[in-house]
Amino acid sequence: MTAITPMSALMANTASSATSAVSSAIGSNTIAGNFTTFLQLLTTQLKNQNPLDPLDTNQFTQQLVEFAQVEQQLKSNDALSTLVSLQQSAQSTSALGLVGATVVVNGQTTQLANGSATWTLNASKPTTATITIASSTGQTAYTGSFAVNSGGQNFTWNGQGNDGKIWPAGNYTLTATGVDANGQPSVISTQVQAPVDSVDLTQNPPLLSINGQNYQLNQIQKIVRAGL
Repeated sequence: MTAITPMSALMANTASSATSAVSSAIGSNTIAGNFTTFLQLLTTQLKNQNPLDPLDTNQFTQQLVEFAQVEQQLKSNDALSTLVSLQQSAQSTSALGLVGATVVVNGQTTQLANGSATWTLNASKPTTATITIASSTGQTAYTGSFAVNSGGQNFTWNGQGNDGKIWPAGNYTLTATGVDANGQPSVISTQVQAPVDSVDLTQNPPLLSINGQNYQLNQIQKIVRAGL
């Protein structure tokens, strides 16, 4: 902040000699950035004011109060910046600690490995679900209809397509749409359980790589203990 409105009015009444006296004192610092320079400016103006038209001391007091408020706001901004920096560091530390851990996230893509791929389906009410599984290239690998109860339940695919073809290991995406007993649409959410492969700390917030997909820390629903 290089100017304060009350200060502009005060400087308009200050002699040119006062301006020369303080210009070097201000230097590269702004008034908002150097409270000592601000006080020197006021002192110099007082010394060089017109004795026939002195400046009102109340005006100086008001300017000091206003500047103190500005300085306090700047300090508050610095404190907030420090808190944000600490929070980012904490997020990075938490993210690094999850590398290799098995987590549960809201997502549709998981790995088919050793002839098995598992998703968790969550429905708010009993639903008939139409499930479609697609490969990483977008090819439909499997589709079918199943009864889904309310709450969460696992759905495991053995990697076999509708035509009997055994699909290779890799990432597969499940899409589930549902209708209830009255034929009304019913929302089905999906979750996947997989290890955290890596963390990208260049992003803010950090991104976790899980099954080739990126997730933020707040998208993790559960951390699973090894062996479970």
